[in-house]
Amino acid sequence: MALDLIHPPDSPNPKIPLIGERYNLKISQSIKLLLLTENGNENTKLVQFLQEFYELMQSRLDPPLESIWVYAALTFRTRHDPKDDPLDRISAVKHLFQLILSCSSSCDSSKSIALLAPVVYELYKAVELFGKELSSKREKKAMREAKSLVEAVLGYISVCSSKGGESDGSNLVAHFSELVRIWAGSDVGLESFLPLVSCEVCGRVGEEGCDVGYLAGVVVVEVFLLKMRLNIGSGISREDLENELKGWAVGSITGFDDFYFFG
Repeated sequence: MALDLIHPPDSPNPKIPLIGERYNLKISQSIKLLLLTENGNENTKLVQFLQEFYELMQSRLDPPLESIWVYAALTFRTRHDPKDDPLDRISAVKHLFQLILSCSSSCDSSKSIALLAPVVYELYKAVELFGKELSSKREKKAMREAKSLVEAVLGYISVCSSKGGESDGSNLVAHFSELVRIWAGSDVGLESFLPLVSCEVCGRVGEEGCDVGYLAGVVVVEVFLLKMRLNIGSGISREDLENELKGWAVGSITGFDDFYFFG
């Protein structure tokens, strides 16, 4: 099933892998070319870019974040049309989550977690569509599905953190604002893509050469805050919320000390 998720149709034989700085340069140039198609007829180039980033991703045992990020964005775009129904959106986000897991299975812990930023962004957009009262059965089901997905993401983060070993200390090759544009378009800024953290945190992520480990920490905080929001929306008591927050604070310090939560 994983191979079906990540293998593009009619894939030719892989090209000879690029190495060193030539590889990073190829990624940077390909991202810039992709962004140039944003306001044009990108459908004519989509398959080409999809294949190109698939090859870049497959040519490394531990692919750079950018190659997986762009490949996942293009794949998601071709398979799912944005809808205003929360349940349909959550179903699409589940597929995105599985796609990213399949593509990042050989990555280190911090990179695997950082790659979940688009999952959190798309899930947050789905949650924003919920009505205040959750009056319909479909809305209540969507709430259950959203909470289940958040728990699955937190469970995956826990597994990543228990693998052992530290982050390789890698930095982003591309500017994070470029990655946001590829995922969400030119109208979405960093604050909208990372809606649950402060402007100060967004500013640090937006710096050139952002540390992947720092981005991973931001993602974990966002997932937990999204969980808190869903719990509030489903009527959990204040006492239970406080206990859960305290438990997470202790667990994050002891279990996720490789990431920059409090930078």
